[in-house]
Amino acid sequence: MKRILPLLVVLGGFSAAALLIATGPQVQPQAAQIVPPLVRILTVQPGTHQFSVRTHGSVVPRTESELVPEVDGRVLRVSPALVSGGFFSKNDVLLEIDSLDYDVALEQARAGMARAKSDLDNERKDHLRQEDLVTNGSVSASQLDNSLNRVTIAKATLREARARLARAQRDLARTSITAPYDGRVRSERVDAGQFVRRGEAIGTIYAVDFAEVRLPIHANELAYLDLPISKEGQSLATQAKVTLSAEFAGSVHFWQGKVVRTEGELDPMTRMVHVVARIADPYDSPQERAPLAVGLFVDATIYGKTISNATVLPRSALREGNQVLVVDKEDRLRFRAVDVLRLIDDQVYIGAGLAGGERVCVSTLQMTADGMRVRVVKDATPS
Repeated sequence: MKRILPLLVVLGGFSAAALLIATGPQVQPQAAQIVPPLVRILTVQPGTHQFSVRTHGSVVPRTESELVPEVDGRVLRVSPALVSGGFFSKNDVLLEIDSLDYDVALEQARAGMARAKSDLDNERKDHLRQEDLVTNGSVSASQLDNSLNRVTIAKATLREARARLARAQRDLARTSITAPYDGRVRSERVDAGQFVRRGEAIGTIYAVDFAEVRLPIHANELAYLDLPISKEGQSLATQAKVTLSAEFAGSVHFWQGKVVRTEGELDPMTRMVHVVARIADPYDSPQERAPLAVGLFVDATIYGKTISNATVLPRSALREGNQVLVVDKEDRLRFRAVDVLRLIDDQVYIGAGLAGGERVCVSTLQMTADGMRVRVVKDATPS
C-alpha cells in the first residue's frame, strides 16, 4: 500500500494538468505591428538672409609716427601730454628745444642777406657806369664784361644768402615740436634738460581719429562677401559693415565699423586673405561702452551678400547627396534634392528645392526609405 500511494499521487497530478490544458483558453496568433518612428520636423519658411563671416584680430592705429627732432639742442620743456598714454590735439607743442644758437644763426643769415643785397646794388650801378663809358669809348669791352660778371656773382651770392636765411628760419621753427594730428602717446624717451640730436627718435605717437583691425578671411569665404581684390572693385569694400566685440572690464562691448580695403595677397600657407576694418573715433565712446584701445583683441562679424527666398535649417536636416527628408501630408518621408548655398557651424543655407509650408525632418534616422511612415513628435518653426 505504501508503494502504490505515491504512484497514485503522481497520476493524479498529470490528470489534473491534462484537464487544465484541455479546458484552457485558446491563443489566437496575430501579426506583429510595426510602429512608425518618432521624428522632429521644422516647417519651412523661406525668407531673406544676409551672409556673414566671423573672424578676429587685434586693434592697431591707422597712423603711427616716430617723434624725431630735426635739430640738435637741450630740451627746455616737455608737454605734460608727452607721457605714455597721454592724449594731445593737433598743433599742440609737445617739446621745446633751446633756441639761443638758432636765434644767433638767424641774425647772421639776415646780416648776410643785407650784405648780399647791398653788393648786388653796387655791382649793378657799376655796370651801368661801365656801359656809359663803353659808349663814350673810355673803357674797353672786356671791362664791361668783367662788370657784368660781377653782377652775376652778386646775384648768386644773394640767392645763397636767401637760402641760408630760409634754413635758419626753419631750424628756429623746428626747436618746437608740434603734434601733426589728434593723437595719443605710445611711448616716450625724453626728459627736460636732456640733449637731443637730429634724427634720433624720442617717442612714438599715433592718431586717434580712426582705429583699424586686420582681419584674416579664408579664401573660400570671399564668395559670401562683397570684397573684390581687383583695383577697380576696391570701392565696393567700403560697403561691408563690421561689428566688433570684446570683453573689457568685466563686460562685453560692441563697436561698429566698415571694411575699407583688402590687402589683396593670399597667404599660400594658410589660404587666408586679410581685410582691414576701420572704426571712427575709437576713444570717443559713450560712458557705458569702453574705448576701442590699441592692442585689444576683438571678434569681428563681417556682413556680406543678401540672398532672398532662402531657408536656414539645422545641419542635421541635410542628408547625403545634398538631400533632405520632407514629411508629406500623409506623414511619409520623401527624399528631396536641394541647392545648398552654404554650410556654417550647425546651420545649412538652402536655396532652391523647398517651398514654404513644407515640413522637413531634422531627426537622425538609422534607416530611411522613400515613402516610410513616421510619427511627428514636434512641429517647430524657426524664428
